[in-house]
Amino acid sequence: MRRPLAIAAFTLAVLALPRPAAADITAFVGITPTPENRLLRGAAFGLGLLVVAFELEYANTIEDSLEGLPGLQTGSGNLLVQTPVKVSGMQFYGTVGGSVYRERLLTRQETHYGTNLGGGAKIGLAGPLKLRLDYRIFRLQGEPLHKTYQRFYAGANISF
Repeated sequence: MRRPLAIAAFTLAVLALPRPAAADITAFVGITPTPENRLLRGAAFGLGLLVVAFELEYANTIEDSLEGLPGLQTGSGNLLVQTPVKVSGMQFYGTVGGSVYRERLLTRQETHYGTNLGGGAKIGLAGPLKLRLDYRIFRLQGEPLHKTYQRFYAGANISF
C-alpha cells in the first residue's frame, strides 16, 4: 500500500514544481470539406504550462459565390491538454473550445457562437520550429447554412 501512495505523492510533487510558462505562435493553411474542399488560412497564439494550455485562434475560409459555398470566419478560445513530454519528437494534444463565427454567402450572413473539439500534434523540426497538424470539428449555433464544419490544417509553429 505504501508504494502506490509514494509513487502518487512523487508524481504530484513533480507536476506541482513551478515551471516557466511557454508561448507559441502558429500560422496555418488547411482545408475544410464542408460542403466541398476549400482553402482556409489562420493564426493561433498559445500560452501554457506543462500539460494545460490556452489558445486564441482566428481562421478564415473564403466564400465562393459562383459555387454557392459560404465563407466562414471563426475566432476561438481553446483549452489544450497536451503530453508533458515529446514522444519521438512529437507532442500530442486534445482541444476543446468556444468560438464566435460569421458564415456568409452573398447577402446572407449569420453571426453567432459555436463550439469546437479536436486534436493534433506538434512535430519538432529544428530548435523552436515545429510542424503543427490539427483536426477540428466545429458545431455552429443559430441558423448557419452548415451546422457542422470540419477542418484540417498544417502550420508553422514557433515556441518562445
